[in-house]
Amino acid sequence: MSAQRQSPFANLTPVVKNLLIINIIFFVATLALGSRIDLVTLLGAHYFNSSLFKIWQVITYMFMHGGWAHIFFNMFALFMFGPIIEYSIGSKRFFNLYFICGIGAVALQMVVQAIQIHSITGGIIISHPELDSSFLQYGPVAQKLYNIYNTPVVGASGAIFGLLVVFGMLYPNMELFLFFIPVPIKAKYIVPVYIVIELWLGIGQYGGDNVAHFAHLGGALLGFIMVKIWRLQKPNNYL
Repeated sequence: MSAQRQSPFANLTPVVKNLLIINIIFFVATLALGSRIDLVTLLGAHYFNSSLFKIWQVITYMFMHGGWAHIFFNMFALFMFGPIIEYSIGSKRFFNLYFICGIGAVALQMVVQAIQIHSITGGIIISHPELDSSFLQYGPVAQKLYNIYNTPVVGASGAIFGLLVVFGMLYPNMELFLFFIPVPIKAKYIVPVYIVIELWLGIGQYGGDNVAHFAHLGGALLGFIMVKIWRLQKPNNYL
């Protein structure tokens, strides 16, 4: 009689498991409710001066996703890197790390948005933030303001980038496989390159790119800072 195969989910740590479940529930709810209740607008993170901004969004935006590919890659990364980090630093610290990185991500995104608004208006807020679609008739500058005030940031990517940085710092020599590269590469090489690419894309602001790259960088920055504050070190049994 053959031995039973162990489920790939059997070794999931508690915080990672619950984060996966909550993200999936929110995604299914978004699909099920459709246009009846716009959860993306309600729970996604809007610019703090937007009429659509609510304080809870700095947390809830992490559980909203823009599509199947978005949630798949974020949850896949959480599934792959989350458990080993949670084992290393403990569930309580992992929980704090995840949300600190996520909040830091949206904070940096708002700082960048404030800079963009300042470059257009001379201030970081406008007197009538409830911009509607009629505002678009005033050209590309108005389009920029409209997008900042009406397009929410969604997704766990900022928190995930924080985890990637922590993973790279705790396990720098662990070899990883990427989908498009057939040979293993050490984490200490992959993570910095990934960060540089995000910085390049964020500064470039290429047309048609609606990814919040600075949110990713904010999460990565907070991951780095927390490793230093908590003085986290790679496990003794890891070379």
